[in-house]
Amino acid sequence: GVRGSHGPICRVARSAFVSDSRALVLGAGGQLGQACVAAAPSQLRVNGLTRVQCDVTDEGVLRDCLQRLSPQIIINAAAYTAVDAAEDDRDTAQALNAQAPQRLATLCAERGIRLVHVSTDFVFDGAAKTPYLTTDNPAPLGVYGETKLQGEQAVLASDASHAVVRTSWVYAPQGKNFMLTMLQLMRERGVVGVVSDQMGAPTAASGLADICWRLAQAPEAVGLFHWSDEGEISWYEFACAIRDEATAIGLIATPVTVDPITTSAFPTAAKRPAYGVLNVKQTCHQLGVVQRPWRDALRDNLRAVKARES
Repeated sequence: GVRGSHGPICRVARSAFVSDSRALVLGAGGQLGQACVAAAPSQLRVNGLTRVQCDVTDEGVLRDCLQRLSPQIIINAAAYTAVDAAEDDRDTAQALNAQAPQRLATLCAERGIRLVHVSTDFVFDGAAKTPYLTTDNPAPLGVYGETKLQGEQAVLASDASHAVVRTSWVYAPQGKNFMLTMLQLMRERGVVGVVSDQMGAPTAASGLADICWRLAQAPEAVGLFHWSDEGEISWYEFACAIRDEATAIGLIATPVTVDPITTSAFPTAAKRPAYGVLNVKQTCHQLGVVQRPWRDALRDNLRAVKARES
């Protein structure tokens, strides 16, 4: 595999799908869904459906969508990702994160559709000190992680042709994410406090989308996969890098101090894993790709923000 300017380049271009295969991206309104639609291989005919266009929690609606579009590939980027809100809204989180993937996998099995489903590092408790393997035992700390775990288990247990990809700290030039939140706060305030004792790996949605499409087109890739950008940092370090890179390209005009704070000093409704780095070696090996350094990906995403604003 060679690292190109646009992320990983595949060693082997292999696909079981003919040139005008139909693909469907569910959750196309979210940051990953948008990235998947944007990164779709040119030989595929791709439909992206938002929650309004196809409510994945409604089995009738889901059946109708599949009937109407008859896709050969589905990437499921639809999820309930509000980690703290999930603690008080288990039913909605369960419907979107657990029941919907289960139904979707059943329908995919019935129709012979290849399913790529996206999961999270929050299925782990964060007690590890080295990157999590796909074989490590999950032990979620909260409702979000619990419901995502149920969803991935349902897909893995299904008869559908499937790949489940876990990821961490996803962000994009649009949507709701840490990079954009930090950018906004740093433009409004001179000082920002950021948690320094939670470690993880950022993942640019564009790079994750590329992996989803590779998995979608590699039916021999079955089971669990991990993906993130390369590196192991704290939220504090991520915030400092966002400040420095954004300042360098003129997105932030005034000096900003980033203060490290502890998790205990910043209580949230949901407990978060203190360590959420995923081991992606198996994915790199199986798909013939290399990880992108997280800082390179961040720089590109901030440039994209600047382009959107200008």
